[in-house]
Amino acid sequence: MKLLKTTVWALLIGLSFQSCAKKAEEKKEETSTEQKSESREIWTKEQAKEWYGKKDWIVGADFLPSTAINQLEMFQEASFDTATINKELGWAEGIGMNTMRVYLHDLLWQQDSTGFLKRLDTFLTIADKHKIKPVFVIFDSCWDPFPKLGTQRAPKPGVHNSGWVQSPGYDALKDSTQYPRLERYVKGVVKKFADDDRVLAWDIWNEPDNTNNSSYGKIELPNKVDYVLPLMKKAFGWARSVNPEQPLTAGVWAGDWTSHETLKPIEKASIDESDVVTFHNYEDAKDFEKRIKQLQQYDRPIICTEYMSRGNGSFFETSLPIAKKYNVGAINWGLVDGKSQTIYPWESWKKTYTSEPPLWFHDIFRKDGTPYKKAEVDLIKQLTARK
Repeated sequence: MKLLKTTVWALLIGLSFQSCAKKAEEKKEETSTEQKSESREIWTKEQAKEWYGKKDWIVGADFLPSTAINQLEMFQEASFDTATINKELGWAEGIGMNTMRVYLHDLLWQQDSTGFLKRLDTFLTIADKHKIKPVFVIFDSCWDPFPKLGTQRAPKPGVHNSGWVQSPGYDALKDSTQYPRLERYVKGVVKKFADDDRVLAWDIWNEPDNTNNSSYGKIELPNKVDYVLPLMKKAFGWARSVNPEQPLTAGVWAGDWTSHETLKPIEKASIDESDVVTFHNYEDAKDFEKRIKQLQQYDRPIICTEYMSRGNGSFFETSLPIAKKYNVGAINWGLVDGKSQTIYPWESWKKTYTSEPPLWFHDIFRKDGTPYKKAEVDLIKQLTARK
C-alpha cells in the first residue's frame, strides 16, 4: 500500500511538472507571438509622406567631432569629447542645420553596451539643445576592414579618412557565429531610442557594396557583397522588430537607377527595405538633379545623405538649391576640419599632400569656427531660413 501511494504521488508530481512545463512553453510561444506582432511593417508610401510632411526641410552634415578620427574615438568613454561636440553642433545650428548623420559601431556595444547607450543619450541631449535631430548609421562598409577597440591610431598626414573603420569588420562579417552579437547591437540601440523624438532616422548600412578599391581593396573580404546583402536584410528585420517610430533606410550610391530592373540586387534591397529613400551624389548639379528624378519613381520622401565634394564638381551653391527645389533633404559630408582630414581629396591615398589643399574637398568650418568659404555659409543660412 505504501509503495502504491508513493507511485501515485510520483505520477501526480510528474503530471504537475508536465503541466507547468506546458504552460511555460505556451506562455513563451504567446510572448514570441506578441513580439512578432509588435514588429512593424515597412511603411506605406502614405505613412512615409505623412512623417516627412511634419518635418522642416532636412539639412545637415555627416558629423564627426574634429577631435575624433573615427566612430570608435567619437564614442568610447576615454575619448568622448562633449565639449567639442557641443561647440561644433552650435556652429551647425548657427547656419540653420537641423540634422547630423552620425556613425555608430558594433564594437562599441560589445565593449560596453550600458555606457555606450548613456553616451548616445548624452549626445542626443547636446544635439537637442541645438535643435538638431541626428540620423544614426548602424553599419558601414567603408575604409579600414579591421577595426580595433581602444586608443585609435593617429591620422596619416595629408590622407583623407586615414583612420575610419568598417562595421562590422572583415572578421565579424565572414563569421556567422558573430551575427547574434550583431543582432543584439542593432536591437539594443534601436529599441533604446525607438520612440525618442530626438532621433530623426536610422540608416541601416552605409554604402553596403563599397569594396574600397582605391584604399583597402587588396585586403578586403573576397566576395564581400555576398556576405553583406543577406546580413543587411537581417539588420533591417532586427531594427523593425523593436518597432521604431523613426524611418529606416539604406542609401543607394552607385549604379544605374533608371528603373527598378536596372538596379543591382543590393540596391533593390536598399530601396525595397527602406521607409524613405536615401542616396549619395558627389557629382555636378546636372547629375544630382538627374538622380533625384530617377528616385522619384518610388513616390517616397527622398534625402541625400552624402554630397558636396568641391574637387569633384559638387558644391553647395549648385546642389543645395536643387535639393530645396525638389524638397529633398540634403546632408553634406563633413562639418569641421579635423582628424578625419576630409579637406583632402580621395586621391590623397595615391598622391602626396604636404600642406592644406588649395581647394578643400569636404567640410565647412576650420577648427576655430571660421568658415572655409563665407559665401557658402551665407547661402546655407539663406536657404534654411524660415519665412
